[in-house]
Amino acid sequence: MASLLCLFLLAAAAAATSPGRLVPYDLLYADGVRAYFARDYERAAELLQRALHSYAGLRAARRDCGAACGREAAFLGEPPSAGPWEAALFGPVLRRADCLQHCLGQRLGSPPSAHRASRASRRDFERREPYNYLQVAFFQLKKLDQAVSAAHTFFVANPQHLQMRDDIKKYQRMSGVKSDNFRDLEATPHWEAYEAGVQHYDADEYLQAVVKLEESLKEALSALEECRALCEGPWEDEEEEEMQLGLYEAISAHYIQVLKCRQQCVLEIATKPGRISATEDFIPSHLDLLHFAYDQVGNQALAAECAASYLVFYPMDEPMLKKMRQYRTDLGEDTAVTARENIQHYVQRSLMEKKLIYYAVEHLGGTFDDPDLWTPNELIPENLKEKHREDREKQKQKTLDAEERVKRGSVPFDGVSVTMDSQQMNGTRRVVFDGVLTESECKDLLQLTKAAAEAGDGIRARRSPHTPHERFEGLTIAKAVQLAQSGDVDWRDARLLLQASEKARKIVESYFSPGSKLHVSFTHLVCRTAVEDQQEGRMDLSHPVHADNCLLDPEGQECWREPPAYIYRDYSGILYLNDDFQGGTLFFTEMDTVTVTAEVHPKCGRLVAFSSGKENPHGVRAVRRGRRCALALWYTHSQEHAEQEQLKAEELIEQRNVKQGQADREGCQRSDDSSRSCSDTPPVANGGARSSSWRQKPDSERTQHPKKLRTRDEF
Repeated sequence: MASLLCLFLLAAAAAATSPGRLVPYDLLYADGVRAYFARDYERAAELLQRALHSYAGLRAARRDCGAACGREAAFLGEPPSAGPWEAALFGPVLRRADCLQHCLGQRLGSPPSAHRASRASRRDFERREPYNYLQVAFFQLKKLDQAVSAAHTFFVANPQHLQMRDDIKKYQRMSGVKSDNFRDLEATPHWEAYEAGVQHYDADEYLQAVVKLEESLKEALSALEECRALCEGPWEDEEEEEMQLGLYEAISAHYIQVLKCRQQCVLEIATKPGRISATEDFIPSHLDLLHFAYDQVGNQALAAECAASYLVFYPMDEPMLKKMRQYRTDLGEDTAVTARENIQHYVQRSLMEKKLIYYAVEHLGGTFDDPDLWTPNELIPENLKEKHREDREKQKQKTLDAEERVKRGSVPFDGVSVTMDSQQMNGTRRVVFDGVLTESECKDLLQLTKAAAEAGDGIRARRSPHTPHERFEGLTIAKAVQLAQSGDVDWRDARLLLQASEKARKIVESYFSPGSKLHVSFTHLVCRTAVEDQQEGRMDLSHPVHADNCLLDPEGQECWREPPAYIYRDYSGILYLNDDFQGGTLFFTEMDTVTVTAEVHPKCGRLVAFSSGKENPHGVRAVRRGRRCALALWYTHSQEHAEQEQLKAEELIEQRNVKQGQADREGCQRSDDSSRSCSDTPPVANGGARSSSWRQKPDSERTQHPKKLRTRDEF
């Protein structure tokens, strides 16, 4: 009887699409890419479109066959036999496998194993990579409308792709392109309906909101089922094991992998294409919005149903419980108010899967990132609760870091590159840039420190406040300007110090805080020199581990953001000038100040920047030989804590630029009978270091009123 039902369901599932062999999408994709690079764009477009069609067909076949065979062999359709337990357990499993093989074979026209693509190919299709090739192929074939649609489809899922962003802007400027050509060919119905529903909801258009939100909820649950069906694919061994698993271990491992995949499906449908993080509580939020919208349009029965459905997720939510009591009073105590059946099924099934997963994690090992905020605490085994809390915090921070990377702007200077980011440095809000200064600029700033020291003021060598084994020298921008006024140091070097500080500020602002102004809190050119006869047996650090805006308490694993700490500091930076010394490495630690998480080795033009809080304890290893020089930089979002001395220094340099500009113009006017022309006069306004790349254009530009001092684009 079961076999007859299976054949009937297979025939029904196979009839859902026209018969014919479905060529594996990864083969079509590979041929399409080869044709693309061979500049055979017509064939490339054909093969890539067929690959996308094959990929969609394979997903549809797995979804439909999974649903059909799930109904046929539901593992509880026949009464348990009195025979061995293995027959009772594996009999339905084997029937389900047989059903899937036959169904997929008929739908695909070839064995299912032929459609097992590599992980790289699957990743390309998940990222919509074929559309990247297609848009170029269509453009070369002069099919502009199709090129625009392909480009837009790719860009929706890859909004940080700089080349595609430029291509989209070019398409927008083309006269033959229509606005409706910019359509997402892979648009997910539930997201379109959800965003429309939320817009109506925010505009107090509740009748339209309930229609769209109900549509979104229906489509979201359907997408969830499709995702779950696709989880029942081949076993993927992420960690190669030396010994193959036994029968029961292998079955358990694969089954738990499928369950974890199913659990993560809610994150997949809750993540809008192109976004990093999922919308929290995506399914419950539909019910919360629907409950309020139905209440506003006067449909209390449906409002109560949605409220009851929401309480399935959060049974102790007091505001919703209060609303339910009100609905029961208004509707009458005799009116039955129950949660939606599909929501009850969704929650019960999810809880069943969570129990099995947590059992496996507790007894068989492994990890589980629970995607749901509503998971009852009592469901989690006691010995996993603390780890569950820590994992959730790490996942939250990982999401924040990912969102932070998306928000970051591009570095506003050519030649400056990111060498290490937060992930590579095993931390949060840390980054290393290279190419901020040239070798020539580093030498000029080092010369500034020597000239200031020879002047006998401003950068006097004294014993380091942190160790008796080093001498410490420090020079502020304000002091450098004073020394320039007295003729002790070159004006160009003082100006260079200010410009280096401003350039570093712009880089840190663009990376960590685009759209939010960062002010310089303090700039200090610091040199640490090893005392030659005091290095033997040295055990201390050049600068002990600390945080820049709070008082670090390693034993309590806390950092107290209170005076005397500089609590207004938000970001810190170190711009290195040299590497011809021994030691002096910057390192980051955990809160315990002992566990090192990352190290940064100094070199000319390298800028390390990081947030100033407890997430970034750091120190400096002992300088054992030579002299280590760097600009220590601190930044704040608070304008009232911007460094006033540096602002005054900028004014002094500006005033000198004005006076020098006037002198230059007067010199030009007197040069009629002189062999020297105005263009021979060295530039002063907005000047930089001695490098010619910073020099201002002569004549016409020099006669303009000097602008406010800023970092030159070339700098």
